Amino acid sequence: MTDTILFDYWRSSASYRVRIALNLKGVSYTSVNTSLLDGDQKAPAYVARNPQGFVPMLVIDGHDLTQSLAIIDYLDAKYTDPPMVSRDPLERANTLAQAMVIAADIHPVNNLRILKYLKDELGQEQDAIDRWYRHWIGEGFAALETMAPDSRFFGGDRPNLADVCLVPQMANARRFATDLGPFPRLVRIDASCNELEAFQKAAPEAVKPE
Repeated sequence: MTDTILFDYWRSSASYRVRIALNLKGVSYTSVNTSLLDGDQKAPAYVARNPQGFVPMLVIDGHDLTQSLAIIDYLDAKYTDPPMVSRDPLERANTLAQAMVIAADIHPVNNLRILKYLKDELGQEQDAIDRWYRHWIGEGFAALETMAPDSRFFGGDRPNLADVCLVPQMANARRFATDLGPFPRLVRIDASCNELEAFQKAAPEAVKPE
């Protein structure tokens, strides 16, 4: 059994990012299903290690690492090939900006706990919640489309951090029937990424518990 353990939920886009990064880096790990629907992430023993009670959490080198981008940053420092960000300061800043459109602006207002609050606490109908979801994806994707390169990946000839963030968000967009017609560059890059085994093996349908 590997010492690297990912506390994971199959449909979590943040967990999906980490699965992709682990696969790209060739890091073997054991997955522990942590069901957000069943509330596994709020169990006292889990919260004692991850105070926010979120997934993912990666146990590696004797450490409990949380927050997907922080986990990927650790992996990038430890396993340098392929790099998730460039050593060039400007290229690094551009990649981080692209990734953060998703990780800081789209995802936080659309994750499960927000959607549940809209429904359970604010009494919103499912149609209104779905429109909320699509609105914030559309707004973020409109900006990201203008930032997208003409190359195969955001990272040029190989995926980088922006690609790792894009693919899970594209999967979410499709799940909520978002019109992707206005975003041809993002659709093209997403398709290129999903040709790679590292992305295929990380996909929700590939890791969903039976």
